[in-house]
Amino acid sequence: MLLVAPAVCAFLGLSGAASAQSPPANAVSSAPSVAAQPDYHPSLGDLMTMAVQPRHTKLGLAGQNGNWPYAQYELSELRNAFARVARTIPVYRTIDMTALIGAMTTEPLNAVEQAIRARNARQFRATYAQLTTACNGCHLSQDHGAVVIRVPVTNAYPDQDFRSPVR
Repeated sequence: MLLVAPAVCAFLGLSGAASAQSPPANAVSSAPSVAAQPDYHPSLGDLMTMAVQPRHTKLGLAGQNGNWPYAQYELSELRNAFARVARTIPVYRTIDMTALIGAMTTEPLNAVEQAIRARNARQFRATYAQLTTACNGCHLSQDHGAVVIRVPVTNAYPDQDFRSPVR
């Protein structure tokens, strides 16, 4: 272990020699400043595609496979994704996103949660379909009716097993 520590410190640049080679505090750096980087401001569509849609899909796949612990996890992640959307874009056009998301998703998400807690596949299918319908209703309300979400019929994540580990 004592022989490994100097090698790790050298690799990480923690040795005294590495810090001795650091430029003086008053030196001017030619590298661009991080502050010079433009801020990234994702659009509502970006957030839906990056954060909400994958969670909706994974929740559906977990429920279809009876993986209730993972479905509960994805339900929580989906709620968090909606909350991040509302924090990032508090007003879309003239609409209060917290109010809109709450009005459209609270009841369907609670119904899905009840189905998960009951470990009831039939109830899950029905409530997940209602959640999906609510998503499409929200899209319609915001003049994005062309964005149609559906219950997943195939696994979009071939590197993930959605079956319950308890068989």
